[in-house]
Amino acid sequence: MDTQTDIVLVKEDLGKNLYRSKKYYTLVIEQDVLADNKDDADKKFSDNGINHSNINAEITEEKDGVLTYMVDANYSDSDTTEYLGKVSYTDDEYAEENGDVEIDQHADEVDVPDDVDVQLNLEAEQLKGK
Repeated sequence: MDTQTDIVLVKEDLGKNLYRSKKYYTLVIEQDVLADNKDDADKKFSDNGINHSNINAEITEEKDGVLTYMVDANYSDSDTTEYLGKVSYTDDEYAEENGDVEIDQHADEVDVPDDVDVQLNLEAEQLKGK
């Protein structure tokens, strides 16, 4: 049986034993996104998860003769997407003029229609009126 390893063997290693340990870690990633609605947010989250090219041996300590053979990350579970608030003008009489905005945690979660939906609705209303 030929054992694959990245450890370079030299004559002075004669008689030593080769060991491999596999450990499982739970990695938690918590991300925020601005979106029109929960479905849009969920799509953005699923399209922008882990950059798997960054899951490599560089996240491990390699010293005292320990070399990393393999690193992997697999999806297992997630919580539901949580509404945190709506971007709103600050409570200042000049906020709209100055463009001062904040996250209002007490504002109702209402879908923000995108420009295409607004345009299609306007065109449909205009056709009904003819």
